[in-house]
Amino acid sequence: MRISKLRYFFPLGLLISLLLDGIFSNVFAASFFQANASIESRLIVVWLIMALCFGQIDHPYFWSIIAGAIFDTYYTGIVGPMMMLLPLIVYLTLLMFRFFTPSFIVVLLICLIDITVITFLFYGIFSLISYTDVSLTTVIGKTLGPTLAYNLAAFVILYLPLKKFFEYFSQNRSA
Repeated sequence: MRISKLRYFFPLGLLISLLLDGIFSNVFAASFFQANASIESRLIVVWLIMALCFGQIDHPYFWSIIAGAIFDTYYTGIVGPMMMLLPLIVYLTLLMFRFFTPSFIVVLLICLIDITVITFLFYGIFSLISYTDVSLTTVIGKTLGPTLAYNLAAFVILYLPLKKFFEYFSQNRSA
């Protein structure tokens, strides 16, 4: 029996999705960050959820901690928030999947729930350490809605290719 290539592709895809979040935020900054709306790209969350749902991932908590540390170091400069939140998202996702059979709607709803949780907790952590002074009402009105809409669109576009990718590379094929 051959070792699954997913053990190599998953961390690579996690890193690529992490980088794409930053690239899209930089390239589309004029559209993503306006006075009336602020969009947070969370492709890394979409990648994690799809992997957990349709792939056979070794050590998802380990990889989420590593990705969170890279995110914190590269994007925020404060090591800790995303390093704690991504493993929490892995835990919540695995917990929710125990009660539901993965389907497009179920995975979509879990993705939206996870992105909502990560947005609120990220805001809460940054408020707690006085890194932001934006009100919760502003976050709900100007960040959460546009963030969910953008990531919903990304999810819809990526769902079928990622589902097929994870299912294909999670199959145990003999040598």
